[in-house]
Amino acid sequence: MTHEDSKTSILSRVEQRGIEPVPDNERNGSPAQLFWVWFAANISILGIPLGATIIALGLNLWQAILATVIGAFGSFALVGLISVAGRRGGAPSLTLSRAIFGVRGNAGPTLIALLSRLGWETVNTMTGAFALLSLSAIIFGTSADSHQVPWLTLACILIFVALTVVVSAAGHSFILTVQKWATWIFGALTLFVAIYLATTVNWSAFIGNKPGSISAVVIAVGTIAAGTGIGWVNSGADMARYQRHSVKSGSLIWSASAGAGIPLVIVIGLGAVLTAGDSSIAGAADPVAAVRSALPAWVSIPYLIAAFAGLLMSNNLSVYSAGLTTLTLGVRIPRPVAVIIDVIVTTTGALYFTLGSDGFYGPFVTFISLLAVPLTAWTGVFLIDMIKRRRYDADALLDLSSTSKYWYWHGINLSATLSWLIGLVIGFLFVTARVSDTEVWFSGPLANTVIGKNGLAWLVSLLVAGVLYICTGGLKDKGKDSLEEAK
Repeated sequence: MTHEDSKTSILSRVEQRGIEPVPDNERNGSPAQLFWVWFAANISILGIPLGATIIALGLNLWQAILATVIGAFGSFALVGLISVAGRRGGAPSLTLSRAIFGVRGNAGPTLIALLSRLGWETVNTMTGAFALLSLSAIIFGTSADSHQVPWLTLACILIFVALTVVVSAAGHSFILTVQKWATWIFGALTLFVAIYLATTVNWSAFIGNKPGSISAVVIAVGTIAAGTGIGWVNSGADMARYQRHSVKSGSLIWSASAGAGIPLVIVIGLGAVLTAGDSSIAGAADPVAAVRSALPAWVSIPYLIAAFAGLLMSNNLSVYSAGLTTLTLGVRIPRPVAVIIDVIVTTTGALYFTLGSDGFYGPFVTFISLLAVPLTAWTGVFLIDMIKRRRYDADALLDLSSTSKYWYWHGINLSATLSWLIGLVIGFLFVTARVSDTEVWFSGPLANTVIGKNGLAWLVSLLVAGVLYICTGGLKDKGKDSLEEAK
């Protein structure tokens, strides 16, 4: 087969594999492929709200950059760690999780992971529609207000969804190819906008701002981590399952951390610079239109194209991962069908929030803060298990009956499941679900402590769940739990 024939095959073949572990003879991936995947998935305008949020905390330029580097690179290092499990077991993250929580106990973390993916996809879809509306406003003179042009808004949403389905349903090989080219093309457009801002912003006023408090820096790090890597942590193994066994763990960690961290620092930095020059951006109902109004038309067009593409690249990966997560719940449908069901749900959600919601930043930040707690509790348990586990029983991962090696007690590994539940409950004690100054969904009894005020509930959840799992046998030797034993 020629190189051209091979490329054509990649771009036309639909991946038929579901959640079953990838055979060794089909595992030819490299960390470089994952670098492009994570890079393209994070050239997203959703970094701009995060930049706006941390500037609103009172940080100056250098503090904002420091918080972004620590939060983005650090949180995606966790994604890279979970990728190591994908290389070991050749299966998606939540499928491997059955070995830890039991085939029934794993339902809780899997459902949370699916809700996380659906939530992010809804945000991606509605924001992608905003980008197309703004492009239409510049080129055709239509209104950029979704409430004034509902049919155009619907058309924009459907365009975004259709492009998502084409890539996500095709599967792993197609995603790898699309994400790599998207990184070069749309990364260049994003860099163009960044250079324009660098030459026009009033740096003397921006850099000279009074530094924010240490507490504000800690909150910013937590907000960045919760809004970036933590949201992807349970997808780490989904793409890494095609990696060769010979790939080093450090390379997987670095490919995720650097691949996502580099574009996030740029995009979140754009949000910080734009907010410093126009504080109204931080409270805008439509973040895309707010940024567009701050730029001249000749810069807005490449910015909006890059914004739309970045959201699409992020959504491609998210929908692919959500399809695998749906199958892990035990739904017996082909993976492409799971993708279609997923986008139907998120399209409905995007229509509701785009046409019926008057705010964006408050619900967005609240959403990522809430989901970060159960996600990191799962991460704590999963990472402790990885310390001793090198292999996963391929047959047992797919066996949902009482004969499964991962059946444990009535299908539940009590030590892992209880550690996860206790970790997330304790984490929520430190959380304030605040949508705005006047709207608070709930506030935990420990929300006003140093931990709660600094936005570290997710870290408490991770540590508590991990420590509890250690105390209840999480470090027990798992060396015999191997693919060879299953055979």
